[in-house]
Amino acid sequence: MLKKTFLAPAKINLCLHVLGRLKSGYHELAMAMQRVDLCDEIQIQVGGSPGIRVTCAGVELPLNEENIAARATRLFLEETHIDIGIDIEITKRIPVAAGLGGGSSDAATVLLGLSEMLKVDLNSDQLLEMGCRLGADVPFFIFQQPAWATGTGTTLEPLPVLPEVAYLLINPGIAVSTAEVYQSLQLTKGGELANLPRFSVVTRADLCAALHNDLELVTLQRFPLIAEIKQRLLNQGALGALMSGSGATVFGVYTDFSMASKAAEELTAEMDWLICPVHPI
Repeated sequence: MLKKTFLAPAKINLCLHVLGRLKSGYHELAMAMQRVDLCDEIQIQVGGSPGIRVTCAGVELPLNEENIAARATRLFLEETHIDIGIDIEITKRIPVAAGLGGGSSDAATVLLGLSEMLKVDLNSDQLLEMGCRLGADVPFFIFQQPAWATGTGTTLEPLPVLPEVAYLLINPGIAVSTAEVYQSLQLTKGGELANLPRFSVVTRADLCAALHNDLELVTLQRFPLIAEIKQRLLNQGALGALMSGSGATVFGVYTDFSMASKAAEELTAEMDWLICPVHPI
């Protein structure tokens, strides 16, 4: 038996534009995405008794629903025609339903981890195709670099080098349904990718000026607390603040990690939420 632990990082959306609804029911998006070093731990053991077993303490799934990490494992074994027992233990540090892509990152990390441990020679296109079948954000985590994501979020291009910053994440413990947010979204702009300004930033000021999230207004209507969190971050020295994904996590942009950490200490004294300074990856 072989056992190894991998880190599955969270992501933030530096910008998220919803350009329209596709005939498939999905939405056409344009997003700038960045991984950060708040990570789940994924321990994978291969070679045990037959079958796929995934455990994740503290996270309960609805009846008959399979963990996305288990689905990723099953897909990997089917595509590579490997029959072997897999045991996965997930230690969650990324909040669930928080706009940080935790489940998608877990799935991507399982695909990458199994490829490494089982010494399967899959190219990036094959892994990305598997990721697309699991969820819209999974390919981004397989891509493993800051990306401009278009289509349903699965067409990826590397972003230019971003300015050096640190982020402070605040999650108030509100679980937000991504599907419900998109269903409630009123598409008022007939967006076209060709007419959208590209995410081209050089300075921290450029980065903050580019912060944008079309989903923020929808989530704000349901949870006005999001606006309060943004203001608190700005009051604590953030250069800019934005909700990530469909929420409810909000991040502030700071000049460096020490400033983000100082703000975290002051905010932690005021509220009992997840408040986590992070480095970009």
